[in-house]
Amino acid sequence: MSAPTLVKEEAAATGDPVPRKASTRKRLVPYWLLLPGIIWLLVFFALPMVYQASTSVQTGSLEKGFEVTWHFQTYWDAFQEYWPQFVRSLLYAGTATLLCLLLGYPLAYLIAFKAGRWRNLLLVLVIAPFFTSFLIRTLAWKTILADDSLVVDALNTLHVLDVTSWLGWTEGSRVLATPMAVVCGLTYNFLPFMILPLYTSLERIDGRLHEAAQDLYASPATTFRKVTFPLSMPGVVSGTLLTFIPASGDYVNAELLGSTDTKMVGNVIQSQFLRVLDYPTAAALSFILMAIVLLMVTVYIRKAGTEDLV
Repeated sequence: MSAPTLVKEEAAATGDPVPRKASTRKRLVPYWLLLPGIIWLLVFFALPMVYQASTSVQTGSLEKGFEVTWHFQTYWDAFQEYWPQFVRSLLYAGTATLLCLLLGYPLAYLIAFKAGRWRNLLLVLVIAPFFTSFLIRTLAWKTILADDSLVVDALNTLHVLDVTSWLGWTEGSRVLATPMAVVCGLTYNFLPFMILPLYTSLERIDGRLHEAAQDLYASPATTFRKVTFPLSMPGVVSGTLLTFIPASGDYVNAELLGSTDTKMVGNVIQSQFLRVLDYPTAAALSFILMAIVLLMVTVYIRKAGTEDLV
């Protein structure tokens, strides 16, 4: 007699229900847990995306109303008119991301390997800017980069502004209302998004690997190049994405720290939505920016999955 038959006869004799291999309710538990998140994404992400997509192919005006006419020419017209803002946004975001990596990696390395009992305090200091609003943090940089500030005086004394002025990032001895001010604001505001993923990756590296490299007479530079940096690549990729993506669409820093010559595509979208009231153009610009960033992110992730970035 087979085992399943014995189980059924025993269950019938005792009056207990026949046990099942896998309860249907148990199989549905993961789906029920995912349901709130799925609903949230549908309501606050998918539906607005569909609405914006339909808005981008509409024609009309706020007075007469807008209607869907499948006017895809809006995309080409928007890109043709505002391509300098796209280039500027990607340039500023890329520069800020690189600066965040150069500043954040040493700090994350220090916290992960050298901080000791001060580690928790340093981590709190990293996220301390989040205790105030994004707007207040950005406005503070108007004081830091004012013409008569100590920072600008020090940069003038060290002739740093001579170099940045030659590069076109500042205007003489003035920093505010220049590309340098916008990049400084972006770097400061998004630096924690770089440090935290880097710290997480570095902190998970087994210290015995460093000891093994030393036993093989590897220099500190070789150990970093062959062991530490490759193992921290997940943090590098995550940090650069978390920095570049929001920075490319940011408009607050350019609005408060820049001028009309430093406007990013986010400023154009904000203006088209709230001032010009040209909703189709604003929606088209949003989708063009999303497509460009998505393409760049896809290429970057595929590149990061190889040894080319190591």
